[in-house]
Amino acid sequence: MIKTDFLWVCFLVLLMSCNSDNETIAGQDDDGSLATLVAQNTIEIDNVIACASGSENPNEIIAYVYPRPGASDIRYFETETVTVDKNDYQNYTQVLLPEGDFFNGYLKTFTQQTAVEKWVIISFRESGILHLSNPIRLKHQTQNTHFTDMVSIDQSQTGMPLFNWEPLVQPQDAIYFQVVSDASNELLSGTYTFEPQFRYYQLENVVLNITEETPPELISQTPYGYTVMGVSEDNWVNTLLQAEFVLED
Repeated sequence: MIKTDFLWVCFLVLLMSCNSDNETIAGQDDDGSLATLVAQNTIEIDNVIACASGSENPNEIIAYVYPRPGASDIRYFETETVTVDKNDYQNYTQVLLPEGDFFNGYLKTFTQQTAVEKWVIISFRESGILHLSNPIRLKHQTQNTHFTDMVSIDQSQTGMPLFNWEPLVQPQDAIYFQVVSDASNELLSGTYTFEPQFRYYQLENVVLNITEETPPELISQTPYGYTVMGVSEDNWVNTLLQAEFVLED
């Protein structure tokens, strides 16, 4: 009995030692600082598609990121204020936030409660490389996102609706991200244009395309969704347009 108790104590000591070592290694490798993470990895900057918008809650922001196939370990970092150097990774600390799904997970989201405007960077790992977004300027206190459903849809060309919308806020949007989705909120196409116009599914004015598969033909008398984000140069969503339409015969 004494021998058994002794062996059990030894096992517990060994287990605690292993746990302690793991905690130490985790603390050394990941202290929550973006600067530490960058120093320990091969990085690629300006290679994560991400932006942020306000919400109906004046002290809430939503960050959006497109996780390319093969991306993992998505993280959200923020500064304390917007007055710091946005390009100094020492100013960014990771905030542990649950991931949300946008378009059934085609995009991932982070929702953060903050009354203070900040800079945000989103990172993920892909093929052994740490990829970083450009800094995202939160503006929910001084220039909150404008929400609308105002879009003009020209369906004169069968199965290929033409969407037009008006920029609603200043400064002018630098780029537009538009999504056509089905009734189940599955993304059918995801594209970027400089012009406030898009025709499904033509790519003449598309400057960036995150559609992973060839989009299906739209079906007449079927409901669909249309979403537009008007994004500024500092990756803030000035306008978020969400509308529904039924494809005409």
